[in-house]
Amino acid sequence: MELLERKKCVAELTDWLRRAIEGAGCIALLGAEAGMGKTALLQEFAKAPLGARVLWGGCDALFAPRPLGPLYDVARQTKGELLAAINSDASREVIFAAALNELERTHTLIVFEDMHWADEATLDLVKYLGRRIQRTRAMLAVSYRDDEIGPRHPLRLVIGDLPRAATHRMSLFPLSEAAVAQLARQAGQPSADLYRITGGNPFFVTEALAAVADKVPISVRDAVLARALRLTPEAREIAELACVVPGRTESWLLEQAVLFDEAAIEGCLGIGMMRADDGALTFRHELARRAFEDSLSQSHRQLLHAKVFAALSARPHISSARLAHHAAGARNAAAVLQFAPLAAMQAASVGSHREAASLYQVALLYAQEIAPDERASLYERFAYECYLTGQHERAIEARSAALEVWRASGARMREGDALQWLSRLSWFIGRRADANRYGAEAVATLESLPPSPELARAYGNCAGLDMESHELESAISWAQRAIEIAEPCAANEILCDALGVLGIARLIAGDASGWADLGRTLRLALDGALQEQVASAYNDLSAMAVSWRQYDKASRWLNEGLAYCEKHDLDSLRLYMLAYRARKAFEQGDWPAASEDAEAVLRHPLASPITRIPALRTLGHIRIRRGDPQAEAALEEAWAIGGAAQELQRIGTLAAIRAEAAWLAGDREGVIKAVGPAYEMVCRRRDPRMKGELACWLWRVGALKGQPSEIADPYAQEISGDWRAAASGWKQLGCPYEYACLLAWHGTETEQREALDILERLGAAPASQALRKRMRAEGVRAVPRGLRTSTRSNRLGLTRREAEILALVSQGMRNSAIAKRLFVSTRTVDRHVSAILSKLGVQSRGEAAAMVNKRPGSPD
Repeated sequence: MELLERKKCVAELTDWLRRAIEGAGCIALLGAEAGMGKTALLQEFAKAPLGARVLWGGCDALFAPRPLGPLYDVARQTKGELLAAINSDASREVIFAAALNELERTHTLIVFEDMHWADEATLDLVKYLGRRIQRTRAMLAVSYRDDEIGPRHPLRLVIGDLPRAATHRMSLFPLSEAAVAQLARQAGQPSADLYRITGGNPFFVTEALAAVADKVPISVRDAVLARALRLTPEAREIAELACVVPGRTESWLLEQAVLFDEAAIEGCLGIGMMRADDGALTFRHELARRAFEDSLSQSHRQLLHAKVFAALSARPHISSARLAHHAAGARNAAAVLQFAPLAAMQAASVGSHREAASLYQVALLYAQEIAPDERASLYERFAYECYLTGQHERAIEARSAALEVWRASGARMREGDALQWLSRLSWFIGRRADANRYGAEAVATLESLPPSPELARAYGNCAGLDMESHELESAISWAQRAIEIAEPCAANEILCDALGVLGIARLIAGDASGWADLGRTLRLALDGALQEQVASAYNDLSAMAVSWRQYDKASRWLNEGLAYCEKHDLDSLRLYMLAYRARKAFEQGDWPAASEDAEAVLRHPLASPITRIPALRTLGHIRIRRGDPQAEAALEEAWAIGGAAQELQRIGTLAAIRAEAAWLAGDREGVIKAVGPAYEMVCRRRDPRMKGELACWLWRVGALKGQPSEIADPYAQEISGDWRAAASGWKQLGCPYEYACLLAWHGTETEQREALDILERLGAAPASQALRKRMRAEGVRAVPRGLRTSTRSNRLGLTRREAEILALVSQGMRNSAIAKRLFVSTRTVDRHVSAILSKLGVQSRGEAAAMVNKRPGSPD
């Protein structure tokens, strides 16, 4: 049927392609619900590609999508370097580089369809190309169902990471009532109730009109099945076979699996199926295929899958993922156990870890039919993929199942390694007691055997556990034992992990030799191309530089580390570094930037609970210093994530933040309550910075007993009574808030005015208000006024500009549109929106907008 109400969309796509050909390569995102005509629009647009070659690839609705499925489709069209790379055992980096080289060769329109079904590696490819597309003369058009990608869908994350300057977005909307009526007239059908029932969905409209029923079908399924009633038995046999094959049913597959009949094929085309130039048959829309498939009985579907599997398995070069899909549909245990693990390994090799986990899970459904040691190995591989994708509970279940097998068979080495993994996984989900127990069992088991890399890994695990709880001497000892075993046998991954723990433990204890350990870790990892260890080393160097308040060093490591993680798509550690960059910006007084980074971590769908903790702490701390609402909510969430058995690092940091909140509220007892237990714990450990900070809070409220030893400056200087040296120390370190507070508490009138200026500039409302009150009480004249009247009168605590931007946000305007309206940069609006969300204590623009119309005192 005629493509109605889409001319403007075609013109816009053509304009984007023209600009790409002229040197501004771009990505076009086409989002709409199922049946809205995304494919039809792209096909119409591709008819006149301005001289660019057109490449087409799509994702299939397999239970575990083919790794890099769209790229395989494209490679078969381009041949050459890309096809050679993708058919070899080349690394993901080589394949991605070949794809980019292909786009750089000539003017190109490349289409990736149905990206809501994309595997992890394809999503990474889009991110990789998106960051480099501007250097090409190509346009990558990506279509997806926007109603199927929620806030935590992996595709949503990729879209959010694409460079704005090179990304265009387009949404398709339902047809109007007039357009639906026009289609009905063209089909010679009445239009009564058609628009109301179909909602203007083009596919539903087309199917309903083609059904030629007495009344409009009430669902897509009914419309599709009504059309299918016209099929002959021969045509129906072909359609039924094709409906269990996601994507294309090749002509050779039809010929081998059913009685091939051209008349029957014509019958299939008559109900809306399509035939490609090479004879492959497809349903015009996935909704139609699903409707047809769902109408079949389970036993009939199983028989059809068996036919397809038999034909595919007799042919070379069929992907293992496709074979596994039909083997599972046929409930062919032997075939599933043959092809699902193979497909999983192939998926993992290119970074599609979610798909690998799904494939291993299917194989495990039939695992009772294989030998125990094979079953245990399958559980371990599944557990590792679950670990990589953040499915820690499932990983623990699988490792526990493997452990039972190894214990029963007396395989002590495998038993010890399984225990080490259970310790590590238990720590990730906050089960510290289990982590300690499994860690000790792993060491005891493996020490009964000759020294091995597995024992070194178990020692390194114990080192990490003790380091997290600040049992530093024990952590250092465990790490050194791990190094002694790992180094001679060149187990460099284990060696890097142990050196990292050793360096951090020494630095926490105030021993600067830890920098050399971390530097060696980074060099080893870079030399060995150990990506996870490289990113971990950058993360450790950054975190410790922030902890030591060596901000220049921290900036260097953060910049290099974030760039490395972005290049290699290591999102989990990139988010951790973003959290530390937020802390750094906060301590240096750039609170809008700190809030922006912390919120970016919290919004990220792949942010693990452990990654959220430092981001929540920083966000809560910002809110406390600004006097914003919901500060305690962020701290409570950070505490809840840590679980019942909290580690000293988390206990001490949250104690210091809560002490500051109590201090600003004038609650002396609250300071003592927040700090007391944590201070007692840290006095039994070695951490000069944490011990100094907690001791300082007790000293400020007159509750510190005795002069503490081994604490860092400037805390030691303040406690000794030399507040000016402490203030000078904070200033040299680059911490304006701490510097201003000491001037405010102890300084002359001139110094207090300087402090007030700093605090106002930072937006530290509670501290500046307390200082003004103090100055007036001391008889200081002409104390500067506080927040502007516009801010005081704003019930949400926003500045006039923030209130103005929030009003525009509540109208549904995007940041770029707000920037044009207010004649400022989009970056400026981004910062204001970030500050607004932080002040209001909300996570989204929608929540913030909802607060605009809420009356004071009304219930939530």
